[in-house]
Amino acid sequence: MTSKKQKFQVVTLQLKTENSYRENLEKLLSLLDSTEAELIVAPELCLTDFDYENFEEVALFYDIALQELLPVISHQTLLLTMTKKEGNHFVNQAVVIHNHQVIYRQNKYKLFTLGEEIKYFKAGSKEGINRFIIDNISYGILICFELRFKELWKLLEGVDIILIPARWGKSRKKHLEVLSQALAIMNQCFVVVSNSADDDMASSSSIISPWGDITQDDNLKVIKKSIQLKEVRKVRRMIKMNS
Repeated sequence: MTSKKQKFQVVTLQLKTENSYRENLEKLLSLLDSTEAELIVAPELCLTDFDYENFEEVALFYDIALQELLPVISHQTLLLTMTKKEGNHFVNQAVVIHNHQVIYRQNKYKLFTLGEEIKYFKAGSKEGINRFIIDNISYGILICFELRFKELWKLLEGVDIILIPARWGKSRKKHLEVLSQALAIMNQCFVVVSNSADDDMASSSSIISPWGDITQDDNLKVIKKSIQLKEVRKVRRMIKMNS
């Protein structure tokens, strides 16, 4: 179901990750304080990066970050991913915060072999990729590499907005741009990509409409757009995919 609130502001972040976890968290908190956007999406592991050599410390920062983020997120919705320790394993977990609480969690299912993720993380499950609803707007999440898998696109058919937090490499920049635009067109929904701006990363953070129109600027830390959810209904009415 699409919200009666037809128009709202989306922000996707395009940030560099510094060596200091604390510095990265302060930067995120400052950006949250400076925007009235209702939806904010941050790059994958924007607070710590894949700091494999200090994974125990990284995992401890998960709780520290939540303790500081929860009090400041009320009517807004924030998505970020963080490394979390579950038992004896580490997972890359997407966390959705709204109304001062975590309302949805999703562990990364498709791990990127070239980045040695499979060596350090325990993969989530396909069954863990679900839709969730906030204020009658339906969402889905694909974490970085998961964007490449068409069977995961199908899991999210019918949602209003798909969120993609990523640390996608510069050498595959075109792939990120083409796949995310194709996803918006194929699933007839908005797609919000938030990618790292580190020197070896692609940037390409974007807000893409169901028509495939792209709002993107690699020179900005904050990309914002006021979207109208009636576009989702309009394109699905005009181009029926289930006929």
